[in-house]
Amino acid sequence: MNKKLEYKQQNESFLQTVALEPDVKQLSRGIMYQVLKPGEGASPADNSIVSVYYKGSLINGKVFDNNTQQGYPDAFRLNELIVGWQIALRQMKAGDKWKIYIPSELGYGSQGTSGIPRNSTLIFEIELVSVG
Repeated sequence: MNKKLEYKQQNESFLQTVALEPDVKQLSRGIMYQVLKPGEGASPADNSIVSVYYKGSLINGKVFDNNTQQGYPDAFRLNELIVGWQIALRQMKAGDKWKIYIPSELGYGSQGTSGIPRNSTLIFEIELVSVG
């Protein structure tokens, strides 16, 4: 089996294992999440500006992005983010902190991007600080 196919299968198996964990919930299109801290604020709409702290990693634990040490959240327009973030963040409330598992086709898919191999499951801890 070639390495690329093996990697893709490892990522798919990882998601199947995560789905069996008792505190993991399902969203649409295969996205899963765990609530780390519940919030009580507003949920974003498609064109909302979201302020978030986040840490992104691969299934092997390698962190590819992390803004939690910079002292301020990053702001993004929701409809400009990867599909996995759009789906998950629409379900979150300001103040929520979730661990989100995003299948590769809702992240960077078969293209990959800098520091993220193609067909990678993305694991994010996201804290939705505010919705504007």
